[in-house]
Amino acid sequence: MKLSTLSILCTASLLLLSGCVSPSPKPEAKAVIDPSLPVITLTKNGIIRDMKTAAFEWQSISDPRVSTIYVYKRDLSDKDDTKLHYFATINNRFQTHFVDTSDKPDTRYRYAFKVASSDAEGKLSQVYTVNTLPVLQSVAWIHSIQGLPRMAKIIWRPHQSERVEKYIIERKTYDSQKWEEIATLEGRLNAEYIDMGLDDNHVYLYRVRVETFDDIISTPSEMVKVVTKALPQSITQISATKNLPKKIDITWNKSDAKDFARYYLYRSERSDGEYELIAKLYNNKFEDKVDEDGKSYFYRVSVVDKDGLESKNEKHTVMGMTLSKPLAPSVVEALLTGNKVRLSWNENDKRVKYYKVERKHKEGWFKEDVKNYAPLKKNVFVDRDIKPNSTYTYRVYAVDANGIVSKPSTEVKVVTPESDAMLAAPKEQTPLQEAPLEEVKKSTQTQETISPVEDLDINEN
Repeated sequence: MKLSTLSILCTASLLLLSGCVSPSPKPEAKAVIDPSLPVITLTKNGIIRDMKTAAFEWQSISDPRVSTIYVYKRDLSDKDDTKLHYFATINNRFQTHFVDTSDKPDTRYRYAFKVASSDAEGKLSQVYTVNTLPVLQSVAWIHSIQGLPRMAKIIWRPHQSERVEKYIIERKTYDSQKWEEIATLEGRLNAEYIDMGLDDNHVYLYRVRVETFDDIISTPSEMVKVVTKALPQSITQISATKNLPKKIDITWNKSDAKDFARYYLYRSERSDGEYELIAKLYNNKFEDKVDEDGKSYFYRVSVVDKDGLESKNEKHTVMGMTLSKPLAPSVVEALLTGNKVRLSWNENDKRVKYYKVERKHKEGWFKEDVKNYAPLKKNVFVDRDIKPNSTYTYRVYAVDANGIVSKPSTEVKVVTPESDAMLAAPKEQTPLQEAPLEEVKKSTQTQETISPVEDLDINEN
């Protein structure tokens, strides 16, 4: 630790001294050599090297004739260049330090020095070989956390070197060839990074580099692998009813996910339409109340885990439907006989429990009276409550045990003649007309009605 601190302090001081270097004047191409001028001699520990820096210290020069010191350099990694070249000029003979910050890490260089007076140059010093230090190593220990939802976490041990200023996080996948720099963390003591917004059940590779205060980037760390959390397993068995009145019951197989949180139920009017989330459930069933007969919907169910990951659902869709309306009756007869109208129809649906007749009575141009007659157990209705010179229209509805009313039958119209013509028509022994719906509602289920034998209604309950 003491050696590291000493090296940092020395480097800092040498960097300050290197500011005295000037690129001019340069040595003459054919200078006069004066052997009496002093030769630069390094001190005992006159070379300090770093990754991108070489620092030199020499013995002080007392000869007042010396005005300039020249620095020569050669890069040994360049095999085509075998000579020392002029590199820098020091314009003060009292300076005894020189720092070169332009080196490359882990590279061999040769340096030499020469003094000069106003009219001559001294002899070249001994040639010194310097091998800069290798690039700083990255963190010594790195670890990844597996199975996180759409994220990856990596942790490492903070770098020991106090020169480290930041960490560079790099990422790649097995499909990519190049590493991508995705983040930079300031501070040597930072020790973790969480990568967000990743794909589900996907493999990512990570490594870390460190960067020093003087912009030196280390070698990469060991590579670590992260596999993100997979989505919950999809629901594969789902069913929906098609025969229930005003509702659709949806059921599905239970999820066996260990971190199960809830189910999401989606609904759409088309199999390929846009699905709306209609329920968040803990049980594997749902009753969808629909105030419409014969209405169909398409349903999908997904599983959501405790991390909020939701399974896919588009591959398993089921159609449900509410119970449809009964088939409408078909009117086969609408007969005006004397002072009554006889209406009959066919039974088209076995679900029918009773029928309802709607009558509209029109008098003049604007007045219209509407009455409903129910329940009619048979498929015949006799209307005695008619007036002369009037227009009556009839429609018949079928009603099932659930109270679902069919669409109306075809509308039939009856026009009554003048009063004298109705009185002249023969009277027949026909069943009594059904009571209007308003009167039926007033009676109770326990009430019994006794009618004369000749007036028994074939349509009575």
